[in-house]
Amino acid sequence: MDNYKYPPQYRGNGFSSSAVSVASQALKGVYLRMTFGLLITAIVSWFLSQSTGYITYISTHSWTMWVIIIAEFALLFGIQGALMKLSSPVAAFLFYLFSAVNGTWLAPIFLVYTGTSIAKTFFITAGTFAAMSVYGYTTKQDLTKFGQYLIYALIGLVIAMIVNIFTKSSALDWIISIVGVFLFIGLTAWDTQAIKRMAAQMPASEIGRLATLGALNLYLDFVNLFLFLLRIFGNTRD
Repeated sequence: MDNYKYPPQYRGNGFSSSAVSVASQALKGVYLRMTFGLLITAIVSWFLSQSTGYITYISTHSWTMWVIIIAEFALLFGIQGALMKLSSPVAAFLFYLFSAVNGTWLAPIFLVYTGTSIAKTFFITAGTFAAMSVYGYTTKQDLTKFGQYLIYALIGLVIAMIVNIFTKSSALDWIISIVGVFLFIGLTAWDTQAIKRMAAQMPASEIGRLATLGALNLYLDFVNLFLFLLRIFGNTRD
């Protein structure tokens, strides 16, 4: 997984101390876009969860959720694959569109879990994410070598989740949740260091594109960490 999510020309293993300020500025853009993306997702998902018409429709037309998932993957791979061909504003727009589409998929969680447990889990996620992102930014240890293990673990996790769709094992579901939490904790630190490294090596004219790609990757880390934590700490509605 060594920097698999970042353009090849920006993959490297080191950065000079003189480039730290550049990386710091780039990460500000990353976190700003990521936060805005999360805000869009939260607003869209909450708003749609209050719409009886939307909830009734997706409940009676299960294929709708598959269409949303396909749209999400199309946007995800489109942004990552065509990033260097897109202008920074277009790339940012596509990221925010992805955030909105993801909000339509997440809307049902407000009906499954109590508002209190969602809020509690969000703050747990935010604190954990912040701690691991700070660690990824400040650590002197090169986390690149862990990337390959993380992607293998991610593939295994996806396979286990698919298997559990059919087996419906509560024990396996619990294991998946625990593994998912630790996996995305690790990815948060790894992605942060990777973004810092890329920012220190790329020309200033392309910082905007990296900000969008970095925001997308950290957004995915945050959302997935939140969902796995919610499976552990969330209280379902009676």
